[in-house]
Amino acid sequence: MKWVIVLSALMVLAAAKELYSTENDDFDIDSADSETLKAFLNCFNDKGACDERSTDFKNDIPEAVVQACAKCTPEQKHIFKVFLESIKVQDPEGYKVFQQKYDPQNKYIAALQAAIANA
Repeated sequence: MKWVIVLSALMVLAAAKELYSTENDDFDIDSADSETLKAFLNCFNDKGACDERSTDFKNDIPEAVVQACAKCTPEQKHIFKVFLESIKVQDPEGYKVFQQKYDPQNKYIAALQAAIANA
């Protein structure tokens, strides 16, 4: 009987979705100006300094791209969506550098964009 309880508890733990840190989920990407977005892009592309927030995001980007944001909270999906949509328009060349850095074989971006489309 005890092993059933232990096994059940382990199954619940295994099923629990691991998420990225939520410490920056309150970031208001919708109010971010183009200068802020450019600073993030430069950080992510290793072309500029990173602050604490952009470093936190940057640490998660490689896995988030490959796994189509599987560990992203709804807020993080929204932040990623707005960021990508904005830089595509504001800095198409910077977007290409971002995509080349994080998805050089162009295998993951489409799935990522689909995963964050409704965020």
